[in-house]
Amino acid sequence: MRHRLMIVCSALVLALTTVLAAPSFLKAQAPQGQAGQQAPQVQGQQGQRVGQGGQAGARGRGGRGNQPEVPSKPTPRWPDGHPQIGAPTAAEHGIWGSCCGSLSNASTPFQPWAKALLDYRRNNEFEPHTRCKPSGGARQFVTPYGTEIVELPDLQKVLIFDIGGPHTFRTIYMDGKPHPKDLVPSYYGDSRGHWEGDSLVVDNTGFNEGFWMDRAGSPHTEKLHYTEKFTRTDYNTLKYEVTVDDPGAYTGTWSNSFQMRWQAGPELFEYVCQDNNFAPVLLIGSETSVDRTSIIVP
Repeated sequence: MRHRLMIVCSALVLALTTVLAAPSFLKAQAPQGQAGQQAPQVQGQQGQRVGQGGQAGARGRGGRGNQPEVPSKPTPRWPDGHPQIGAPTAAEHGIWGSCCGSLSNASTPFQPWAKALLDYRRNNEFEPHTRCKPSGGARQFVTPYGTEIVELPDLQKVLIFDIGGPHTFRTIYMDGKPHPKDLVPSYYGDSRGHWEGDSLVVDNTGFNEGFWMDRAGSPHTEKLHYTEKFTRTDYNTLKYEVTVDDPGAYTGTWSNSFQMRWQAGPELFEYVCQDNNFAPVLLIGSETSVDRTSIIVP
């Protein structure tokens, strides 16, 4: 009996000690969010210890999205020193991508009819590109899946391939010959290129009026003289500058530019525009129907 009493007393003392110590123990284990309490620490993506809220220690930030952009490699060059504007080697594949936008803006010297046509096109996108027609000018470079540029020094030509859209290509002649006389107007016109320092300058003429010059629908006429300048400022960047001279649609010459970005890996693949048209709303714009009486759909 005496032995049992001693066991009960010991149990009571142990229970009382546990109750008295519990607040201190719980306070030490509480998460941050209450005053005077310390946050737990977790391991960051770079191996440093990071407190709640994502603030890293002295070794840098913890989130992958906060990492500095990897510097681009230098501009690749041909043995003669001219920049390469396509893939540097036959074993490497890649495309140039750009996005959206318009060459023209509020300061563009439109003739009244050209500005009215641009406004109409913005509301009724009867764009030939969505009907699988080639697009000259800057519109060629704003094409789904990007653009591939192939340089053929031995043939003195540069080929520019559209991967999406009509899946067509344009030839830039680098042989120093002038534009042929009596050109038949075409979607891409006639392109003659030469180097000015590190820039490939391309003189274009002989266009038809069957395409939009840019994605927004800036108008042009068969009088269009279109000058391009391609400058690969580093491995991943191709600056594209244009000068538009079209006295049929504008009251003066004007210029604009945008950049394309290199994406290594992708290459041309089979693409049938008529089977991959995902833009049916662009076929009639805000209209309820479209005139299909002409033999060639505009």
